[in-house]
Amino acid sequence: MRGIIFFIIVMILVLWILASCIRIVPQAYAVVLERLGAYRATWNTGIHFKVPFIERVARKVNLKEQVVDFPPQPVITKDNVTMQIDTVVFFQITDPKLYAYGVENPIMAIENLSATTLRNIIGDMELDETLTSREVINTRMRASLDVATDPWGIKVNRVELKNIIPPAAIQDAMEKQMKAERERREAILIAEGEKRSTILVAEGKKQSAILDAEAEKQAAILRAEAQKERMIKEAEGQAEAVLKVQSANAEGLRMIKEAGADQAVLTLKSLEAFAKAADGKATKIIIPSEIQGLAGLASSLKEIVSEDTKN
Repeated sequence: MRGIIFFIIVMILVLWILASCIRIVPQAYAVVLERLGAYRATWNTGIHFKVPFIERVARKVNLKEQVVDFPPQPVITKDNVTMQIDTVVFFQITDPKLYAYGVENPIMAIENLSATTLRNIIGDMELDETLTSREVINTRMRASLDVATDPWGIKVNRVELKNIIPPAAIQDAMEKQMKAERERREAILIAEGEKRSTILVAEGKKQSAILDAEAEKQAAILRAEAQKERMIKEAEGQAEAVLKVQSANAEGLRMIKEAGADQAVLTLKSLEAFAKAADGKATKIIIPSEIQGLAGLASSLKEIVSEDTKN
């Protein structure tokens, strides 16, 4: 019975040792293997076997890009202004062996290195330049940190200045300046709006005056056209009336002639026409000679008749 229990214990120990010798490395990770305390190999993704009691896993390394947010660091600008700046570093482990044996505490080393680099860069810049040159500072810090961390098997992909906090007095001055700038822009916008409004009103009045003048012009043209048409119609009516009168006179003379009227009848008709002419508004009338003689005879007869009446 004791032998069976001992065998079971031994089998369990053997199985446990064999299980401990099997190691599965997941994706985006690496394992640093040591043999008798010395570096042996770097295991990548997959299943691996190690020699029991001789080899051991020294470190499991994360190969994904990592982000470290460091607390604000006090820095002094070239014009002696002290402010707080906190940074965010994006890095990735490229060599697990160097990362495992290059530096004791890689994250702390990166933090101290970023603080020193930041002080060196900001120390060469004035406050205004610091506030407006974030991209320049980020690029210079990334380049410096990438070179410094390369022996540690770390690649710095990106460095960002998260916050730049100047002293309270400078913040108040900046806020006042920003307020004054906003008020100035608001005044400019109001002035431009009023100017545009004035221009639009003047343009509207101009267009209204043009339209009124055009309407008056069209009305005058229409009135002139109407007056012209009326005068033409009146002239045409008068001409038509004259033509009808002349036509009637000509027709009357033709009928008298066809009826065989003698010279005396024609003379009487001429007298009638002369009487009608004298009735008009003409100031000067030219009388034919034959009618003048007949008129004188008529006057003599009138005087003889008048004398006989008196007797």
